[in-house]
Amino acid sequence: MYPEEIVKPMRQELVDAGFESLHTAEEVEATLAKGGTTLVVVNSVCGCAARNARPGAIMSLKGDKKPSQIVTVFAGVDKDAVDAARQHMFPFPPSSPAMALFKDGELVHMLERHHIEGHPAEIIAENLMDAFKEYC
Repeated sequence: MYPEEIVKPMRQELVDAGFESLHTAEEVEATLAKGGTTLVVVNSVCGCAARNARPGAIMSLKGDKKPSQIVTVFAGVDKDAVDAARQHMFPFPPSSPAMALFKDGELVHMLERHHIEGHPAEIIAENLMDAFKEYC
């Protein structure tokens, strides 16, 4: 587990952009049970999360279509929440950072670490906005 003082600013970056931070499996299950479209960002302390994932996720919200819910769980910190989210991301292997779009609780679009690492935030945002246009 990472110390809270290390992850707090990384978590806060998404919270400040409107993401709800989920900490328990129950919160993840309740969020996905609400229906509609939900973007789940598995946040991470790695450099590609700071340079690509978080900025890309935030940029993706500037388009016309957006998910009805935007949430984040933090790998290495919110273990139960991350495990619950990853169960819904099956058959994709655990990956962080990662982003998953759900429609009515069903996974419809997935970005794994290898889709994020080494790709500019603008490309990640464009990928998500295309998925939002299709599913939101």
